[in-house]
Amino acid sequence: MRYAKRGPLRFTSHRDFARAFERALRRASVPVAFSQGFTPHPKISYASAAPTGVASEAEYLEIGLREPVDPAQLQVALDNALSPGLDVLDAVVAAGGSLADRIGASRWRMELPEVAPAVLAQAVAAFTEAEEVLVERMTKQGRRTFDSRGAVVSIDVDEGSATPSVASAVPCAILEMVVRQVTPSVRPDDVLSGLRVVAGLEPPVAPKVIRLAQGTLTAQGVIVDPLDADRDGAAIGGR
Repeated sequence: MRYAKRGPLRFTSHRDFARAFERALRRASVPVAFSQGFTPHPKISYASAAPTGVASEAEYLEIGLREPVDPAQLQVALDNALSPGLDVLDAVVAAGGSLADRIGASRWRMELPEVAPAVLAQAVAAFTEAEEVLVERMTKQGRRTFDSRGAVVSIDVDEGSATPSVASAVPCAILEMVVRQVTPSVRPDDVLSGLRVVAGLEPPVAPKVIRLAQGTLTAQGVIVDPLDADRDGAAIGGR
């Protein structure tokens, strides 16, 4: 399944979404399968969830069911059972293989209010020319230093879109990038930290970040929806 986090619901943590989704399964009377053991859990597997505070049009999960269900009906039922802003966009039959194995990169869009496009373009040029851009981030294992440049496949300033700023006199630079999923993961805020390292870019306003797509990265730099391989399915069934 593909779902989106939009508007204020982008601040929903992954754990909170998981709780909301399990409640939606119950409200929609979905025949979800459960694990065995002393404390059974619904068979739900999430793939590469976006960080809290980041909007996304391309979040993915898998669920196991006890019996066949029409994918279109399931998508509508779950979407209606979730709060607006947590939106189920697509559901297909899993034909086999791991969903996580089909996700190797993400396309991100970052809006930087009060940053002039020309200033961002200079920072992007410096970032692109660097062979390595080391940044720090606090992780569960403590503070880590890693390269924010190597995972970035492409990074560009979008000069063709209308500014999202409500005040036309206020500049708003827009950054689009494709980032490979590596370990440790490189997030959009890590790339922004990299721009600060190489060019001293310090946005005065917190950026708005949205994941536009994630999936398999082709040699041409195109990201393929991980559900495309399953489009021929007619009904969702248990495994």
